[in-house]
Amino acid sequence: MIHFLVHDKKDTVGVVVVEGVKAGEELSGWLMEDDSTIKLTAVNDIPIGHKLAAKEIRKGDTVIKYGFDIGRAVADIKVGEHAHVHNIKTKRW
Repeated sequence: MIHFLVHDKKDTVGVVVVEGVKAGEELSGWLMEDDSTIKLTAVNDIPIGHKLAAKEIRKGDTVIKYGFDIGRAVADIKVGEHAHVHNIKTKRW
């Protein structure tokens, strides 16, 4: 079962595509660029449609989704951690 999608190898986050991801759950992700899979453990409960860190992200790092800069991390984000407005902010303002 695929739990999350990552579009590009340089993406630092993926998108959860199933309901009910719970902390501690082993997740499988599909890296679309090369049709490979990624395995990780969810750090938090993560709602469907929300992001999770596919790679370790440090405070101040640019967050990449779909191959594009979507903002900056305002806190360290561990692999498998929920990545959302509490730890990512836009660079626009």
